[in-house]
Amino acid sequence: MAALKIPHLKRTKTSAQLIVKGKPFLMLPCETHNSSFSSSAYMDRLWAELKNCNFNTILGSVSWECIEPHEGHFDFSELDRIILAARGHGLHLVLLWFGAYKNGTSSYAPGWVKRDFGRFPRVRIRGGEAGDASPLKTVEVLSPFSQAAWEADGRAFAALLQHVRDIDEEHSTVLMVQVENECGVLGDSRDRSRLAEEAFAKPVPRSLLQYLAGKEEEEEGGRLHPEFEKRFPELRSAVLDRGAKSWEEVFGQSELADEMLMAAAYANFLGKVCGAGKREYPLPMFANVWLNTNNPSFLDIDDLPGAMGEALAVAGGTKPGAYPSGGPCPHAIDIYRFYAPELDMLAPDVYLQKYEWVCQQYRHASQPLFLPEQRADGRGARRAWLAYGTYAALGCSPFGIDETSARESEFTTPYGLLSKMQTHILEAQANHPEHMIGFFFDEPRDGASPAELQQDSWTHTLGEFRLTITRSFTMGKPTPGYGIIIHRGDGRFLLLGQGFQVSFTSIRASATYTGILDFTELDVDAEGNLSGLRKLNGDQRMGGELAIMPSLEIDRGAFPIWVTQPASTMVAECTAYVIEEPVNGV
Repeated sequence: MAALKIPHLKRTKTSAQLIVKGKPFLMLPCETHNSSFSSSAYMDRLWAELKNCNFNTILGSVSWECIEPHEGHFDFSELDRIILAARGHGLHLVLLWFGAYKNGTSSYAPGWVKRDFGRFPRVRIRGGEAGDASPLKTVEVLSPFSQAAWEADGRAFAALLQHVRDIDEEHSTVLMVQVENECGVLGDSRDRSRLAEEAFAKPVPRSLLQYLAGKEEEEEGGRLHPEFEKRFPELRSAVLDRGAKSWEEVFGQSELADEMLMAAAYANFLGKVCGAGKREYPLPMFANVWLNTNNPSFLDIDDLPGAMGEALAVAGGTKPGAYPSGGPCPHAIDIYRFYAPELDMLAPDVYLQKYEWVCQQYRHASQPLFLPEQRADGRGARRAWLAYGTYAALGCSPFGIDETSARESEFTTPYGLLSKMQTHILEAQANHPEHMIGFFFDEPRDGASPAELQQDSWTHTLGEFRLTITRSFTMGKPTPGYGIIIHRGDGRFLLLGQGFQVSFTSIRASATYTGILDFTELDVDAEGNLSGLRKLNGDQRMGGELAIMPSLEIDRGAFPIWVTQPASTMVAECTAYVIEEPVNGV
């Protein structure tokens, strides 16, 4: 098998791109509900509508219980029908392996695994609050310390990947695979089964300590994750001597030591399973993340009703066990990099965290960014532009999109534009990511004044110009917006999106004026070719001060002169220019 002929990741200047049939591919994905892929008949109702929403890649689960209902006997018939149907509709797939772990439980493991708790021991947790002496209780979670569990899971995963290779290698319908789903222990900070207690009593592996200590010596691109360093600032001093160190000696006598033990266990488990699959068919593979919310300032909850405590719970939880302890949260990424190098990326599920903060955490050390789950509403659709434009995302996938028609979906229009412009976005992502920015504006806050709304701005330097991006001009109610701006050299900027406006300031100290020389609306065909449509050198450029990309649904209010008009193609090019005049005639 020629690896470069199958979907694979290719490194770029600062990240990576997905290559499909020899060309870069921008995923415009969505994720179906948890069990949708268990029925090809159910999915047959959805394919056409999902394509009409302008999604080009569908994420769906393949569960261990469905493909191996009896040990050693595999049934891929339903999956085959789904792959063939997706291919017939011109859609790609990302398969989500619901093996041993799904949302901190083992609910999708086969019955023959669940019943054999002697061979496949379960996680045991305290029955009450953390720290109390309550009797232990058994939960429906396979212990990640069980070698029998990861070997059985790995055999099933390998059989799945071998089968996908056999039926799809020549077609590349399946692009990537997720390994397990939001793994970790819920209800306690760690597993307290016999196997787990034995692991906790052993010293931290010296190889892990050397890896973590060595990372602190590296250049910026290879440093430990900032969230790890924040929690363990004295790690180096804890491992200077050569003596054996316990988990509590290295990570503290707290739930953090429990969490790091579980991160090592789950990362080792996922690495074993991922490796088994890659040996059969080396597609890009990732693990997704149930995020924590230890810092309320990183929450994006403007539109969420209820108290802060409820918001913290909904957003993920503040302590290990409230969120899955041992999952690849930002402060555990380095543990996963050590134990599961087979994973190509760690992919956050982001709902209520601040979107840009999450993007930054999972782009650390030039890791490619993929968002397998995010909000399926307008807020999610707008934020995707930030991920694609500023953080070179491979794809941003709203979750639970099954019931939404193309007419109702708030992704139909923005993803339609991204689809048309993907050639230009991919070229910028690969060759000059520093010359592209993505951004968004949400629904205006109730009662916000025009001055307050102007504070909702994005500033960025592209080339020799400082850009200030705000909501687009309107006489009535301001609207949401989103966009990407790409600097094409010599002061030429490609503007994509709606509901924003941009002004330019030269970074030259000698500049006395910066304005807009030319502003042209562009037409774009299905292949992404651009052609001039209208000159926008009138009200749309406000006397050369800014370029307006209006909303599709503008509100003119009561103003009698209809100065602005709705967006047309949502694609334009403007040229900024600079005047450098002598000061005081000198």
